[in-house]
This record gives sequence, C-alpha cells and structure tokens, in this order.
Amino acid sequence: MTTSHPSAHRPLNRLAAPSEAIRGFTPNWFTACMGTGIVSLMLPKLPLPGTAAIGEGLWIFNMVLFALFSLMSVARVVLYPTDSRATLHHPVQSMFLGAIPMGLATIINGFITFGVPHWGQDAAILARDLWAFDAVLSAFVGLFVPYLMFTRQDHALAKMTAVWLLPVVASEVAAASAGLIAPHLNVANAETLLYSGYVLFALSVPLALMIITLLLLRLAQHKLPGAELGVSMFLPLGPLGTGALALLQLGEAAPRVLQAQGLSELAPVAVGLGLVGGVMLWGFGAWWLALATLTTLRFLKQGLPFNLGWWGFTFPLGVYTAATFGLAALTHMAFFTDLGHVLVVALVALWLLVTARTAHGAWHGHLFQTPALSKETGLPRT
Repeated sequence: MTTSHPSAHRPLNRLAAPSEAIRGFTPNWFTACMGTGIVSLMLPKLPLPGTAAIGEGLWIFNMVLFALFSLMSVARVVLYPTDSRATLHHPVQSMFLGAIPMGLATIINGFITFGVPHWGQDAAILARDLWAFDAVLSAFVGLFVPYLMFTRQDHALAKMTAVWLLPVVASEVAAASAGLIAPHLNVANAETLLYSGYVLFALSVPLALMIITLLLLRLAQHKLPGAELGVSMFLPLGPLGTGALALLQLGEAAPRVLQAQGLSELAPVAVGLGLVGGVMLWGFGAWWLALATLTTLRFLKQGLPFNLGWWGFTFPLGVYTAATFGLAALTHMAFFTDLGHVLVVALVALWLLVTARTAHGAWHGHLFQTPALSKETGLPRT
C-alpha cells in the first residue's frame, strides 16, 4: 500500500501550513509541465481558428507552472533535506528527475514556436541559452540516476517498469530541441547545437532501446505491472517518438551547417538518415502505441486508480504526434498530416481529463505526501 502523508486527506486550503505541500512535493509533478508543454506546441497544428492563441496561452501558463514547481523543489531541498535524499534513493521517484529538463524543453521550444514570431532573433538567442542549461541538466540526470540505481537503490527485474526510461530520455528531448533551434541561429551557433544534438541523441536512444528490450523480457516473464503503474505502459512511446523527431529536426538543420563547413556532399546523408531513422522509430512507436492502448483498456476494466502517473498519457503521445507532423512535412504525405490531426484531438482530450483529475487531487490534498512511498509505485493517488 502507498503510505500517505497526514495532510493527504485534507483539502489544500485547510493544510496546517504551506510547508506540508512543500514537504510532499516530489519530482513527478514536473510531468504536468511536460504534458501541458507538449499540448501547447501541438495545438497550433490543428487547422482551426484560435488554436494557436490557445497554445500560446498554455505555453505562458506552463512557464508559470514550471517556475512554481521549481521554487517548491528548491524550498523542499532547503527545508526538508532528509525527505529530498529519500527521493533520490527511491527506486521510482528518483526516475522522475528526468521530468525536470523535459518540462523545461517544452518551454524552450515554445520560444521558437511562439516567441520568434513576436520577438524575432532575441527569442531564438534566449532559447539557445536556455537550451545549453537544459542539455547539461539532461546529460547529468541521464548519468546520475543510473549511477544511483547501480549503487544505492534496490531494483529487481520483476519490479521493473517503463519509468526507468525517464532519466535517460531527457537527453534525446534536448537533441530534438537542438534541431528545432539551430535553423534560427547563425551558422557558428547552429553547428554547436547540431553536433551537440547528435551527441545527446547517442546518450539517450541506445540506452532507451536497451531498457525497452529489458522491459519486454520483464513483461513476458512477469506480466503487466500493477494497476497503479498501468499508465507507464505508454512511456516507451516517448523515446521512440522523440528519437524520430530528433533525427528529423537535426536532419533538417544539418545541410546549412554542413555546406558552410565544405561538407555539402554529406547534407543528403543527414536528411536521409532523418527520414529513414525517423520512419523506423515511428513505426516501432506505432506498435507500442497499439500495445499500450490494449493494456490500458485491460486496466480500465479492472480499475485504474488516478495518480500523477496519468500524465504519462500526454507527453509520449505528444512527441509521437510531433514526429508524425515531422514526417508529414518531409514526405508531403497526407496520411501523416491527417493522422497527426487525429492524434492532436486525442492528446487534448487526455490533457483535459488528466488536468481536471490533477486539480481535484491537489485541492483535496491527495497528491501531496512525503517520500515514505511504496517502493513498487512511488506515486500518490486519489
């Protein structure tokens, strides 16, 4: 069973002190920033009036949300260092440290999607500077959390879930952002982002594929995880969709840089790698999306309790949607465009559902608890 903080059954406005919410604030809250951020970036893809403005509004709201969560995280480290260390040693909650740079990446991408039309080159420069911090943070989390897994935490194959992916996937999210930002910079800055993006891809995608391989073995031997982690079945869609998106966006950014370096003959290779690699990862993602949908329907029949893990519905589907539109832009195939529109509608519907449930759980205090969490789930629930 999940051990709840004493405040877990009191409404947020009746907590004995704000410190109770701070003490119970864990990194999985940043998955809300990931989900909200990717929805804001995908809404302008819908050919409907007002969707771009709504997306920009969500992007601004997400910045406020990320700033609030960052302040609460810092306050928790300062006021409750013991609880913070317990989170680092927790075999599930520590994985959600990867949600911090991934949530920030959606904000950075918004400076290109929404900021450049308003502020021009200044927005691109700001995106570049924020990206540098995000890239370093992503690489650090992708190394530090596995190190903790190997040295401090207690893991077993039977208890493994797809949350193992979260710390390592952050680097490929940063790689995709590099490909998005680079075309808006001069060649000197663009080449740094381009080559860094490919390195970040290498720091993430091979590891993610290794983890997915282990996950398939775990599922075959030990069947599906418990209902509280049922939504985690959607998480492998994240690295597959983001990997495809990163190859597509880096491939699009590469020709200008390669031509400036006198390597024009390699430009078609980069574009081709983006297309072929992107389609292959996208195809793998289609298989996993079907599998995750089937397993979620099975969980729904048995009862699927709400927790912050439900945000796992949004970001993986969102980046897969972004990759779908990336393939549409490169291949000019109507199939990818039409499918992308369908996925955006599904994404928005899921975001509305999860946002409403999260707001309800936060108001009633169910989603705030100390890290005396179940080692099997690590997730507070309503």
